Amino acid sequence: MDDNTSILMSFEFTKPSPLVITLTFVASISGFMFGYDTGYISSALVAIGTDLDNKALTYSQKELITAATSLGALIGALFAGAIADLFGRKPVILFSNVMFIAGAVIQCAAHTVWTMIGGRFVMGIGVGFGSLIAPLYISELAPSRFRGRLVIINVLAITGGQLVAYGIGAGLTDVYNGWRILVGVSLVPTAIQFCLVIFLSDTPRYYVMKGNYKKARDVISKTHKGATSQSIEAKIKEFDRLNDTIPGGNIWIKSWNAIREIHLVPSNFRALILACGLQGIQQFTGWNSLMYFSGTIFETVGFKNSTAVSIIISGTNFLFTLIAFFVIDRVGRRKILLIGLPMMMLSLTLCAIAFHFMNITFEDHDALLNEDTEITGWAIVIIISMIWFAASYAIGIGNVPWQQSELFSQSVRGVGTAFSTTVNWAGSLTISSTFLTMLDRITPTGTFAFFAGVSLFSLVFVYFLYPELSGLQLGECQDILTNGFNIKRSKELSKRRKQEMKNKDHFIQKKEKERSLPDMISRKLDKIELN
Repeated sequence: MDDNTSILMSFEFTKPSPLVITLTFVASISGFMFGYDTGYISSALVAIGTDLDNKALTYSQKELITAATSLGALIGALFAGAIADLFGRKPVILFSNVMFIAGAVIQCAAHTVWTMIGGRFVMGIGVGFGSLIAPLYISELAPSRFRGRLVIINVLAITGGQLVAYGIGAGLTDVYNGWRILVGVSLVPTAIQFCLVIFLSDTPRYYVMKGNYKKARDVISKTHKGATSQSIEAKIKEFDRLNDTIPGGNIWIKSWNAIREIHLVPSNFRALILACGLQGIQQFTGWNSLMYFSGTIFETVGFKNSTAVSIIISGTNFLFTLIAFFVIDRVGRRKILLIGLPMMMLSLTLCAIAFHFMNITFEDHDALLNEDTEITGWAIVIIISMIWFAASYAIGIGNVPWQQSELFSQSVRGVGTAFSTTVNWAGSLTISSTFLTMLDRITPTGTFAFFAGVSLFSLVFVYFLYPELSGLQLGECQDILTNGFNIKRSKELSKRRKQEMKNKDHFIQKKEKERSLPDMISRKLDKIELN
């Protein structure tokens, strides 16, 4: 190992500074808004009643209202990466705040279905920008040892937003126009983030991309307290090495050349396959169908207070995301997926079986439960299987895809994360606009069996293609993909890096004990003299 590599490893193994933690939490407000949006619509669809166009919403209108945000997010995510590379990560966060606020105001004032759809679309653009930029911003600031956990703070914010939305929705169930208050609450965290971000810096990697080395050094010295000038210069040189500047005279030519590079350079294309694959898996295994329509699902199987039941699902998601926060860098991304995906498949299969024994029919696209009003045993099985599904999802595929930034080289990171986040929202759009129709056309059993089949395919995809990246520096993540997916080599390198971290921790603890021993002896001698 050369001296420069040793310096960089020491630099990356340091604990996140208070400033890095602060920047992470501020950026994660975008994740909270992402989660709050997916959470409140489930309650709102139940609570709107006849407030829009003076008549109850049809299944088709529910799908359109829900899908509008996904369409906006898809468009936003598609352009967010290029804009982040051109103008910076910080301006993209601010723009997403503006779109969140505009969308929320339109929805609060809506009295027709199409006005509501328009507000949801505008908010969706903000969601798309925010869902891409928050994990990108965090991953570029975080030391490699803690990158997984810090990015999961954003995922925790997403699940926390969902849980808060369900909780507020349950509390406003019987309040006149309560759903408007539910939407309006989203203005508060958005305004807070906007005010805070104005005073924060961009990432050192972005400053190096733009040739502003002085600003990059200033930020690194603040985010890595105690870093020597030698380690800061080594980090700047690493950024420069990774910053294979894309040629082009303007943003459109640069973007086109980046698109070419991400498809023509084998390591970049493998990264794209993995990032897009994981984001697609996250959506097509059916989680957002549960988030968007959980209230509708639980109403269908006989639960009168469906929003309260949804809180249990969302709470499970939050709890197991919190567990993932503590174990992801220790257990590893690959292993955690290989644990979660089989559990998802089994829970979805159980759900499909339970729906088979529920006597549900559809008339004019509305679900009817042809049984007594009492909740049946099979309805309880559906709840249990969905809680199991939520736990399995949260521990793995709910958070690992958002580690996507580590897969891409710096020169194509913006366009790479844009593509993969767009896949996520394309999947969300597909699921949100077809889920209720799927329940009608292929039955609930067929729908959840389809999701179980996708989970099985996903398990095969991860087993054969996804390498272990926990503990690796960003440059090492890209090197792993240079001559294949290199599953075996990635596991060996990750294990070696983790062992080096343990050795370093042990060395630090030993030094601290050695330093404290003379102090302890001195204190005892002082006591003897006093006596």
